[in-house]
Amino acid sequence: MIQTKEARQHRPILRRRKELHLPDDIVFQIVERLPVKSLLRFRCVCKSWKSYINDPKFISNFISTRYINNHDDDDGYVIHMEKNVSFNSSAKSEVCTVACDRTFESISELRIPFSFESGVAFFVGSCNGLLCLWNLDADMYLWNPSIRKFKRLPSCTDLKPHRRATLGFAYDSQINDYKVVRIWFDYHKPVIKVYTLSLDSWEIVELGISWSPNVVYYQVNSDMPSPFVSGHLHWMLIRIERRGEGQGMRNNRMILSFDVNSEKFNELPLPDVERGSFKEQKCLTSFKGKLALSILGEQPHGTSISIWVMREYGVHESWNKLCVVSAENTVFVVSDKILTRSIGFTKDGPLLIQKNYKKTKRSRLKNKYVLIDPETLHEKAISIKGENVLAMDSYMENLALLDGANVESY
Repeated sequence: MIQTKEARQHRPILRRRKELHLPDDIVFQIVERLPVKSLLRFRCVCKSWKSYINDPKFISNFISTRYINNHDDDDGYVIHMEKNVSFNSSAKSEVCTVACDRTFESISELRIPFSFESGVAFFVGSCNGLLCLWNLDADMYLWNPSIRKFKRLPSCTDLKPHRRATLGFAYDSQINDYKVVRIWFDYHKPVIKVYTLSLDSWEIVELGISWSPNVVYYQVNSDMPSPFVSGHLHWMLIRIERRGEGQGMRNNRMILSFDVNSEKFNELPLPDVERGSFKEQKCLTSFKGKLALSILGEQPHGTSISIWVMREYGVHESWNKLCVVSAENTVFVVSDKILTRSIGFTKDGPLLIQKNYKKTKRSRLKNKYVLIDPETLHEKAISIKGENVLAMDSYMENLALLDGANVESY
């Protein structure tokens, strides 16, 4: 349709503004809610944007914003497991890590971008999406899969490689920093060091707890990541003590906690639980942000897992028995005893466990993984393909390791 001159004169004129400016605080709030992949691209817009996104304060605010707004779209879990490697394979690494969404419906493998000479990697833990792995040769790495960067930590030369130490990985919210705690018990003498990412160095820390002089040996009873709850890392510690002359030895269990902010150790009480079978295993974990204890014991028809939760941190009376998961409730038909292993809780509460089973007495032992609701005890099978799941932890996108010394990209 041809418009007349008079109609064109009355048509509104759209003028393009020469400058579009939003207040900085609004721009910052918008940017902090963007996914990591978008932020990495926006660093190429200009130098000021790159400087702003690389700023440690922005990275700290990015993490806080995700927690406050419960931004779970890209959050999930990382699962560290043994990898099926053929005898003819030349691959050194026998482990792999997979990432799952919050429902465990979408699973994808993450290639570990570094290798260990021994071929064995232990999963220390995941904190704000930053993963920590190490091996018996004292090689240790921090790895951020979301930005494809990793960093090899300086070695602790005073610790012998063949001596297995115990580690924990956590975030210090007061100084916006990450710390790795390494504990090596040389029989009755603990050797403790703390690595701080911003300093890129290890510092010696004293235990600061006075125990009975009858203690002759310490042992940490867990291969799982140390739970980080209420600003503290936690380990299950076994103390071997002399009873008295001619009375032999006895072992006592306790919870050793480490305040990441103050770098002080403390002792926490265990719940008053009657001792079960000799093969009973106790493991610390976390349940919806609270310290939890899983007790795995043998029963006449299989195994059971008792779950205790510390409702108020540090208060002995607040330990509460949450549930008991029995292997008799399994959805798998077996003709042999079921061996059950607790792996950890998800953010929403279900417990991930591993069940080893045989369809017949002569068949090969296989693994199945299920999520169990602690309230209804309903089981849901999940399709994790791996020889053996070693550990699980939460995962989220993060910008940590975006800049810094000795950081490598892949």
